[in-house]
Amino acid sequence: MNKGKLLIVDDEKRMCAVLKEVFERRGCSVTTADSGEAAMAAMDMDRFDIVISDIKMPGMSGLQVLERVKQQSPETEVLLMTAYADAQTAVEAMKKGAYDYIIKPFEIDDLRHKVNNILEKHKLQMENRDLKQQLKKQFSLDNMVGKSGAMQKVYQLVEKVAPSGATVIVRGESGTGKELVAKAIHQISNRADEPFMAVNCSALPETLLESELFGYEKGAFTGADKQKQGLFEAAANGTIFLDEIGDMTPAIQVKLLRVLQTREIVHLGGTQTIPIGARTIAATNRNLEQGVKEKSFREDLYYRINVFPIFLPPLRDRREDIPDLVAHFLTQQQSHPENIDPKALKLLMQYAWPGNVRELENVIERALIMAAGGIITIGDLPPHIRGEAEMPISVETREPDDLLSIDDMERRMIRKALTKAEGNKTKAAEMLGVTRRQLYSKMERLGME
Repeated sequence: MNKGKLLIVDDEKRMCAVLKEVFERRGCSVTTADSGEAAMAAMDMDRFDIVISDIKMPGMSGLQVLERVKQQSPETEVLLMTAYADAQTAVEAMKKGAYDYIIKPFEIDDLRHKVNNILEKHKLQMENRDLKQQLKKQFSLDNMVGKSGAMQKVYQLVEKVAPSGATVIVRGESGTGKELVAKAIHQISNRADEPFMAVNCSALPETLLESELFGYEKGAFTGADKQKQGLFEAAANGTIFLDEIGDMTPAIQVKLLRVLQTREIVHLGGTQTIPIGARTIAATNRNLEQGVKEKSFREDLYYRINVFPIFLPPLRDRREDIPDLVAHFLTQQQSHPENIDPKALKLLMQYAWPGNVRELENVIERALIMAAGGIITIGDLPPHIRGEAEMPISVETREPDDLLSIDDMERRMIRKALTKAEGNKTKAAEMLGVTRRQLYSKMERLGME
């Protein structure tokens, strides 16, 4: 039997003594009371998992004890004992919140079985509560690392908007932690116990994204052999996170706008409208204002999602957070913050981080593998990070670092990676810790062929 705290209430002191001995032998902590009034005094002094009470007692009856226990401690379960049980008493007891009742005389094993079931249920509830707390901590503000002024502003905005149901758009470069912000908003909101559904709008072709978002009816298209819920529907009253919303095609933008306006969806191949209750959080690394000007992003959708914007700063604009981030990632990898040489840390703080926090996390993971459990040194860092401090530039052409803009530093870094990769952009992207697509985007922005 699982251990638990029991309160036994019966005006027959012999019954109290017998049950106390039975359950204490099985590891339970047992308190007895010979009246309802004495039971309430015990409840004022301690918390109990289960109250086992006789119904027929002088003074307060067992039903009155049940009512008072449920008012004072709703999570405490109550088992009632009676020699006068009938259907009416049982129904009344269950309506008032009794877990169960047992008729005197009863087999001790029957009572022990009921108590064990309650304690097993309590154990599962505690484990579930602990798991939810762990998940909440994992995606709460505590997991968003950074003491810089820029990040403090982000924390303040997250805490302000979370309790509301307002649509939020998180903006920032790739790798800055936009989904982490969305999850933090969800976890500290009153929707935390509801689902959090996420979709990357740039990762799916139009037809697949449409079916993922809105669901479909059986026979809506080839291969649709059964009805399927969309993410808006599956999110229920929780949160749906639309990552890279700036990459949505015009056709999907139109349908999304209608959903946000009407708070209803229609399955592909269906006609019935389905109400939705989920909150929408979007994210993008694109310049939506430019997209509106160029007609690639709908102006009406822009205003619909731009209710509460949160801008995430790139890592190069909050370099003072790098030591804390490194310590955080080392701890996540079951290492220790002191397991990095100060010279290596200094080099990390000088790097431009085009891949932002995601790139830093990958670099730390790789460096720990290279260090084989020892102290991370400069030699354990990727070549492109070491190379920035060791650029093979002649004395005649070298420019002082304080005269280089961030864009110039990024150009030099990309050229160096491309040279080492002999022009292979995939290999160069791997050296830089970014995707091939991100490398192309970066080169285009910097005006590099």
